[in-house]
Amino acid sequence: MPLPLMPKATAVWLVENTALTFEQIAEFCGLHPLEVQGIADGEVAAGIMGVDPIANNQVTREELTRCEQDPNSRLGLAGTARQYLQTKPAGGRYTPVARRGDKPDAIAWLIKQFPAITDAQITRLIGTTKATIKAVREKSHWNSANLKPRDPVLLGLCTQTHLDALAAELERHHQPGDAA
Repeated sequence: MPLPLMPKATAVWLVENTALTFEQIAEFCGLHPLEVQGIADGEVAAGIMGVDPIANNQVTREELTRCEQDPNSRLGLAGTARQYLQTKPAGGRYTPVARRGDKPDAIAWLIKQFPAITDAQITRLIGTTKATIKAVREKSHWNSANLKPRDPVLLGLCTQTHLDALAAELERHHQPGDAA
């Protein structure tokens, strides 16, 4: 669930201006209930000015009133705020410098295990360049004499779940007996 903008400042305002429970505020703002209790006690976020989520169109007055009357209900973002605050998919993964040298070994393993794999699938799985994949396929990589095909999961370049999903996808598209 997307969180409101400035969750702590929103929590400060909700604690000061509503009768919502700490659990409701914590769930809405993505905080721990004890952190919300600390805000109410003045121990946490002491210098933070509260931000009105109604003025920011993140929640409606009716929604606040409904949740104040029913302590078991969940406070949710308004429809307009929800579409703007949707969580974005993670961007490119960071590969530590020590593991970057393992990528050609992982590419060699993938090509050996899945001969029908495309460059785009390898790129998506372990985050490498098409030039590196081409060099490994054509055995023109600068270190091709020393490449040892190694499992990318064991190298920490991808998860087993992603590798299994790729294997299932390849199996689905390239059934035995196909002329592909």
